[in-house]
Amino acid sequence: MSHHLVVRVIAKFLIPFIMLFGLYVQFHGDFGPGGGFQAGVIFASAFILYALVFGVETARKVVPDWVVRTGIALGGLIFGGTGIVSLLKGGNYLDYSALKADPVAGQHIGILVIELGVGITVASVMTAIFFAFAGRQRKG
Repeated sequence: MSHHLVVRVIAKFLIPFIMLFGLYVQFHGDFGPGGGFQAGVIFASAFILYALVFGVETARKVVPDWVVRTGIALGGLIFGGTGIVSLLKGGNYLDYSALKADPVAGQHIGILVIELGVGITVASVMTAIFFAFAGRQRKG
């Protein structure tokens, strides 16, 4: 796609704004619509757009497979770790109220951390799925 100059320039211009919007959705999720899942899909769409415009191999250099696999595991660990911390502080699993002395502050911190874990996992899994399908070789 090296001969599509306009598409490449527009993609380079849009990708940072797509990621910025993903951050907005991520951190606005506890106040309104949005959150980790939606933000993860938005982040993955930025990586997928990059791969579609600049090539899958170039995208794999920007986001190597080890980063994608680490993101999948890290997001799950953040999610599960938040529940473990809640248990260790005397609450139920994923009882955010136990995270701080003030239950409202604990719930706020808990949902932010949980949504962060979900966002990282979803972005990584969606990117991994795209790379898996885009990297397949056609038979015949």
